[in-house]
Amino acid sequence: MSDLLVEKSGNVLFLTLNRPERLNAFSADMILALTTELHQAKADDSIRAVVLSGSGRSFSAGGDVKTMGEANGQQVYDHIGRLNECIKAFKDLDKPIIAAVHGFAAGAAFNLALACDQILAAEDSKFVMSFSQVGLISDGGGLYFLPRIIGPYKAKQLFFNAEPITAAQAEEYGIVNKVVPLEQLKDEAVSYAHKLSQGPVKAYGMMKKIINASAVSTLEEILEQERIAQTLMISTEDHQEGIHAFKEKRKPIFQGK
Repeated sequence: MSDLLVEKSGNVLFLTLNRPERLNAFSADMILALTTELHQAKADDSIRAVVLSGSGRSFSAGGDVKTMGEANGQQVYDHIGRLNECIKAFKDLDKPIIAAVHGFAAGAAFNLALACDQILAAEDSKFVMSFSQVGLISDGGGLYFLPRIIGPYKAKQLFFNAEPITAAQAEEYGIVNKVVPLEQLKDEAVSYAHKLSQGPVKAYGMMKKIINASAVSTLEEILEQERIAQTLMISTEDHQEGIHAFKEKRKPIFQGK
């Protein structure tokens, strides 16, 4: 079976990590398939939102601990390079990506969820930066994402101690957008993704791009990006539809154009 399950429903692409016997620990095939699907989604105007989830008992255990210690330096360097390309594909996709997390999101899988735009978590889920347990540093962008969400001191606490936090704690820290009962997680993610897919996806994509840039930009740079982007946005069909809908006192029907 494929290490990544791919399904499309309407305008939503569903990507499911699929190594349940290994708690969806990453494989080279899984990472390459994720990257490929995201690149294709970027070029496919019919895809307007993405949901990332895991099969079986957990979202993902991250790196495959059972194979750690077997790779040499060059192999590790190449593997992290593939992972980096995958993470960049998540951030570069100009469409909303929702992570639906249950069970464990550990190590690089935690960081994969952080690379998404929204995180929905089942009540049973736990998040752990487990790298220091095996004498490693975080990879997959964790040292970039987490401090920007919760601040450097709290981030160092999670990295150094490698202790799991609950879904409720993750929501309190601002990591998770919403916590739901496990049995409702799939329906909640599907419903939310379809809702976003009916929105002004061009505007979402532009906002995502500028928000991502804000972490390494000055106020002046962001103001100029907003100015240029807004000048472009007024020519979109979605903007015209939004204006007409407002004047006609009806709900807009966006086409992502």
